[in-house]
Amino acid sequence: MRFKLPKGILYNAVRSAYWFAVGFVLSSALLASAVLFYFQFTYKNRVIPGVFVDNVYIGEKTKTEIEKIFSEKNEVIGKNTFIFATDGLEATVSAKTLNIGYDINLIQEQSINLAKTKNLLSDTYIILSSYINGEFLSPSYTFNRASLEKELDSIQESIYQEPVDAQFKVSNNRVVAFRESSNGKTINFEELEGKLRQSIPDLIKNKKSNIARVDIPIRITEPNVTTKEANDLGIVEIIGEGKSTFFGSIPNRAHNIFLAASRISGILVAPNEEFSFNKALGDISKFTGYKEAYIIQNGKTVLGDGGGVCQVSTTLFRAILNSGLPITERHAHAYRVGYYEQDSPPGFDATVFSPSVDLKFKNDTGTHILIQSYVDPSNMSLTFTLFGKKDGRQVSISKPIITNVSAAPAPLYQDDPNLQKGIVKQVDFAAPGGRSQFSRTVTKEGKVIISDTFVSSYRAWQAIFIRGTKE
Repeated sequence: MRFKLPKGILYNAVRSAYWFAVGFVLSSALLASAVLFYFQFTYKNRVIPGVFVDNVYIGEKTKTEIEKIFSEKNEVIGKNTFIFATDGLEATVSAKTLNIGYDINLIQEQSINLAKTKNLLSDTYIILSSYINGEFLSPSYTFNRASLEKELDSIQESIYQEPVDAQFKVSNNRVVAFRESSNGKTINFEELEGKLRQSIPDLIKNKKSNIARVDIPIRITEPNVTTKEANDLGIVEIIGEGKSTFFGSIPNRAHNIFLAASRISGILVAPNEEFSFNKALGDISKFTGYKEAYIIQNGKTVLGDGGGVCQVSTTLFRAILNSGLPITERHAHAYRVGYYEQDSPPGFDATVFSPSVDLKFKNDTGTHILIQSYVDPSNMSLTFTLFGKKDGRQVSISKPIITNVSAAPAPLYQDDPNLQKGIVKQVDFAAPGGRSQFSRTVTKEGKVIISDTFVSSYRAWQAIFIRGTKE
């Protein structure tokens, strides 16, 4: 037999429970409101209890007190020093200059306004949670990007490059307009800023001043047209380079160097073709623009058209050597010439005298080679650059061995009836004799493809002076 409650009793029980629940909710709401009102009134201009920023307790603090706490910390942070470096360039900047430190205004705003959103449930929960468990706010930091760019301005000026599009124009099998493409370079301030922001927590942990080196990240911008895209001859990069200087050259000699170098520049050497310096340069005379300067002819130093052309052949010889190309003909000078030893040991020269004495090499790279020259008048230097496509060959050149050194003979004075009496001119210069020998090994894929030795025998040379006898 089942026991049943009278309907009246059940109804009264449910009704009592309902009103109890309502009363509980209302009481809780009133209590929460009272708590919230108390905290928001009591801490209207202060942080509620239990709040931390970066493990620093700021509960119950006013804006002024927060400012004092973090201003002191920023003073310590500001004593840190950054050394920004790239490509041998450096800039030393303090953290204070970059305004690196706690963002006091933001910390004040976030902490003071905590649990003051007028959302009863949310605010009450935050107050109780903070009071019981603590509320830990993430720190905010300051950083002045404009100051960083200003401090690194000198480095930016030194490294900045606009991307350069390639230029390649061929006329009659000669490159008449050439410009190698190059990438643009600039400081990647976005990446650098990210690095610095990541370093701030470490600075804060450090109780003493610290010096930190920071590698400046560089942004590379590719050109719209690369060297490879500008031609269909397979020329994409530098395969070798040679340099020389010619300080002390008379104006006529310098003129001839500039002229000869310009006439070699732009020449294309096809695959398997043998290049001839004399053939490429053509006639050397006053009729082709050359001036008189000292040359070595028949074992003597005399004035002749084109003096200085051997500076050009010598520089190209060095470029060919460094490119690892097979040299099929090369001749040393009769004696050591000071111009060719200004930036090189003896033995790295190449004389030419058309038609019998030449400088030749063969293009065995499988693609065209472009010869380009660059003359720097202010530094009296000449550079030959060979462009093509690298095929993996490696070049090793030994140091020259100098033997059989002999002193220069005594100076020789020769009378000249066509020169005014009392005038003395030096027309030849003393040079010691000797023998220079060096070797070159060119390897590709671990195998030796070229092994050659270059021997230069120089006669000792006396200084020669012309003495005027004309009355």
